[in-house]
Amino acid sequence: MREFSTSSERDLHDKQEEVPLALFLHRNFQSSAKQPPPVPGIGLAPQDAVQMRIKAPGGPAERLSQSRSMVLQESDLPKKPISRHRRNQSQHNVSVPGGGGGGGGGGVAVYEPLVDLKGEHMNVAKISESGKKQRKNWSSMWSVLSSDQMLLYKERQQETSLKTGSKPDVVRLRGASVEWTTEKSSRKNVFQIRTNAGSEYLIQADGYATASRWFNAVGKAADSSTKLTLRRSSSTEYLPRTGSLPGYGSASPSTKQRNPVHRRSINMFGGSRLKHSASDSTDKTGVKDRLKKFISRRPSMKTLKEKGLIKDRVFGCPLLALCEREGVTVPSFVHVCLEAVDKRGLEADGIYRVSGNLATVQKLRFIVDQEEDLDLDQPQWEDVHVVTGALKLFFRELPEPLVPFRFFGPFVEAVKIKESRLKVQAMKTLIQDLPQPNQDTMKVLFTHLLRVLSCSRRNLMSTQGLGIVFGPTLMWPELDAGNMAVNMVYQTQIVEFILIESQEIFSLDRK
Repeated sequence: MREFSTSSERDLHDKQEEVPLALFLHRNFQSSAKQPPPVPGIGLAPQDAVQMRIKAPGGPAERLSQSRSMVLQESDLPKKPISRHRRNQSQHNVSVPGGGGGGGGGGVAVYEPLVDLKGEHMNVAKISESGKKQRKNWSSMWSVLSSDQMLLYKERQQETSLKTGSKPDVVRLRGASVEWTTEKSSRKNVFQIRTNAGSEYLIQADGYATASRWFNAVGKAADSSTKLTLRRSSSTEYLPRTGSLPGYGSASPSTKQRNPVHRRSINMFGGSRLKHSASDSTDKTGVKDRLKKFISRRPSMKTLKEKGLIKDRVFGCPLLALCEREGVTVPSFVHVCLEAVDKRGLEADGIYRVSGNLATVQKLRFIVDQEEDLDLDQPQWEDVHVVTGALKLFFRELPEPLVPFRFFGPFVEAVKIKESRLKVQAMKTLIQDLPQPNQDTMKVLFTHLLRVLSCSRRNLMSTQGLGIVFGPTLMWPELDAGNMAVNMVYQTQIVEFILIESQEIFSLDRK
């Protein structure tokens, strides 16, 4: 070991050897954070701070101190190297703004996904907005994807335009779900975005590679933005970690001792159960009691009819009840419709075969059910097919058809009779056995249809055409146990035969 004669020689030796040693340590700490090289002569305790005293020529008493946060521990080293590929980087990107020694409490780790998709034309269809379905219209939109939303422009130039009317359609991706779909559209390569607000978008591309790239990017953006919303914006703990990040030491006391007021959050993933207050059950009991009192005090149907709040319907009312209420054997509505057709519809092309406007037919039905004055000579009822449509609807809405259920089988057996005279007699007997309102209404209707057939050269209607129209309208079985096609054949044949032999069956005067 070298001996020094004077203290000045010892100081000179320290200046020449300790400064290069300090520079060597400083360069190694900055260049490599994976495995700090061992420095002979310096022992690093795991819990103690590393301090080095440097005697520089400019200041003999200056000190440079390094805390434990500037030394990487083995637990802080990443287990696997982070890929620098941009797509992988979107999953692992962590930006640490700010530096700061002395514990590193001033830095904030921000988790923000990188979107590697630029603007591109995609086929977009908005099928729902806030839970309300919309008509599906495909259109080519200039699509731009950001971290938490997708912007849809009608034209590419609108992305950089500053006009007020060029605002894009914004698809919020926070809490959104993204999935492939083949049921919502017949197109290929379609995926669906369902936002947290209940809006639904269909995104489609002609190529599968393009559609798959956007599907993956939108899905990652939705997942990342959803994770970010689960953390408080005022918190500095954005990322779960077991150790400290490079350049950061233990958390500062202000980070650990937070104000309890700022800890108000919903434990969405905990196993705790929701606690209901005692007032909830009390409220439910009170609602049940009020409903019971309301139901017990509700007025009867008779009282509501007497006050005019509920009126007897015409459509859907049993034929016997309707005739008893009106004091007739043929409903007045049937008489009004037949008179209107006799007046201006006997020569109409396809009378009873052509359907009228359904909305106008329903409007006519509403007026009749409300017992309002009905004048079919008004301009709104000028289309005679609306009148015939309402008449057919009246017969279809009967709870029991004009030919009651118990007579359907006997009528079918009667139409199967081969001999014409016996068939006419069987039909006449069955019609005479019908209830009086049914018998009279059928007689009035078929007498009117005979007048329609008398103008068949102009209205182009035949007995077969009227049989096809009125067969399923005037009769049907109570239970659809048989073959519907076979029943329709019999229904048509019965109406045709009654039309042909109506003068004999109904004992009409021959003119």
